[in-house]
Amino acid sequence: MAKQFKALVFTKTNGWHHESILDGVQAMRRLAERHHFDMEWHEDPSRLNAENLKQFDVIVFLSTTGDIFNAEQKRAIEAFIQSGKGFVGIHSASDTEHNWQWYTKLVGHTFYIHPEIQTARLKVENKFFPGLEHLPEQFLWTDEYYEFSEGLNENLNYILTVDENSYSTDAQWGELSAKGMGDFHPIAWYQQYDGGRSFYTALGHMPAAYQQEIFLNHLYGGVYWAATGKGMLNQ
Repeated sequence: MAKQFKALVFTKTNGWHHESILDGVQAMRRLAERHHFDMEWHEDPSRLNAENLKQFDVIVFLSTTGDIFNAEQKRAIEAFIQSGKGFVGIHSASDTEHNWQWYTKLVGHTFYIHPEIQTARLKVENKFFPGLEHLPEQFLWTDEYYEFSEGLNENLNYILTVDENSYSTDAQWGELSAKGMGDFHPIAWYQQYDGGRSFYTALGHMPAAYQQEIFLNHLYGGVYWAATGKGMLNQ
């Protein structure tokens, strides 16, 4: 029986390597079994070439970091999205390829700094995006809360935010300092971009996140929308 769609999960790092990556891959495998889609996992950038990408509907960058692609691979990824397909970025996907402008716009914001792991209050901004329909309007979550650049596109649709009054935003990394993003601190969003679809969530730093149904539903909602363009409403 044909599966719903096919996802390429990519976890290459050239910098910080998250302990939670293997937990994330295992979680994606469980989601693939639960929701009847195909999945391949790779860390070799050469797999992201024009010919190989034809078989996939969505590429998932799971806690990737640093500069990892050559010019040919970048062109293949751009063409993949331009053909009407999808991208999902998880956690440090926003700390990847900072100098590739097309990619940073695909993600929507770039990572700047983060404070220590803490429990904070999250707010659901759009319950009609898939994976968030059963969540309360506000809930507590423990994670590593990224501070981001300003939004790089005007058409970003925000679905989760974090209340900075509920945790300490302070951090100091040499000359870099965290002061928070103010009254509106986005954590997850989606957009139509360059002919395709992009979903990003900053959650997922800790291995334990990938055992929690709240996060798995949020993650699958993003993967499903990015792969198919379908959701609770016509997004």
